Amino acid sequence: MSIRLENVFFSYLEGTPTSQAALRNVSLEIEDGEFVGLIGPTGSGKSTLIQHFNGLLKPDSGKVFVDGVDLTLKDTQLRLIRQKVGMVFQYPEHQLFGETVLEDVGFGPRNGGLSEEEIVKRVREALAYVGLDYEVLKDQSPFELSGGQKRRVAIAGVLAMRPSVLVLDEPTAGLDPAGREEILAEIKQLHDEGGITVVLVTHSMEDVARFADRLIVMEQGTIALDGTSLEVFGQAGRLKDMGLGVPEITELMYELKAHGLDVDTEILTVAEAEAEIIRVMGWGCQK
Repeated sequence: MSIRLENVFFSYLEGTPTSQAALRNVSLEIEDGEFVGLIGPTGSGKSTLIQHFNGLLKPDSGKVFVDGVDLTLKDTQLRLIRQKVGMVFQYPEHQLFGETVLEDVGFGPRNGGLSEEEIVKRVREALAYVGLDYEVLKDQSPFELSGGQKRRVAIAGVLAMRPSVLVLDEPTAGLDPAGREEILAEIKQLHDEGGITVVLVTHSMEDVARFADRLIVMEQGTIALDGTSLEVFGQAGRLKDMGLGVPEITELMYELKAHGLDVDTEILTVAEAEAEIIRVMGWGCQK
């Protein structure tokens, strides 16, 4: 399932003296099966942009298409689009409301008129995707779970609708390092094994370097950069001018290069850095 934006403009409070332009002539296409990282300074338009992906916001001008369907037309059934393009907002556990995990995760399928048997099947499947045990948690209150479990239950509620696209706005915000790793690993597994298109909004350069195939960088409501992780992080100076950075391990390689070590700076992960340093130092050579 693809998402395409053509010349999208959007302003908050349009037509008023306090109108603020949030998106300016944005055009992009996200192809089926991509894992896209969306980064940019605070206020650059990231959250506004993703809310156009399933019609939560409509552009002042321009077009938005999901699988060829024009979301700007009045007769477009946005409910069906939102089943296909699932949205997980920052701190999604704040949106939990059910008395039990089963009720909460099953809300979407139940609202869609599915049978109780199918609802239970969907809930069981969605909880398994995020590493939670249906039998253990189904009758528990979601409000009594740990922070990481609440986050997973909230994500499972979106997955129970079986979306083709999963859009996540800072899904690891506020979690401890172990919780962050678990959530990200589960999102990566959904992409790799489930074939779901993923759009990940984050401030973590390390996260997108490890998981995203493509990076889109927003600046002042426009797309400033769009390319592979290597292509985008190769423009370290431009990113720093925006108030962003590169992964810490990439920064280390630039520092080593500046101090005379002939290392490749196109390094994004610790494993890549380890292999490159061993290569340059000759530690892997036999005497």
